[in-house]
Amino acid sequence: MALGTKKRETRKSLRQPGWITLDGGFAARPCVVEDLSSTGARITIEDRNTLPAKLRLAFSRDARTGRACEVVWREGRTFGVKFVR
Repeated sequence: MALGTKKRETRKSLRQPGWITLDGGFAARPCVVEDLSSTGARITIEDRNTLPAKLRLAFSRDARTGRACEVVWREGRTFGVKFVR
């Protein structure tokens, strides 16, 4: 393995609707979960508003079912998030 590279978790391509909630808020913003692994996900949002560093990602509009995430990279409207506890 080359220096500076790390093995990425296997990602499963989903292109499934998801929901983002911010700071325990109740207003859920729609997103598309492009792919998913055991450690994180790649999501795309429709609006141009930037996402904060911490959010919750859910597969239903019910925020209680979501997982806490941190944004680790962003490119336009696409974001990479890692799951946190």
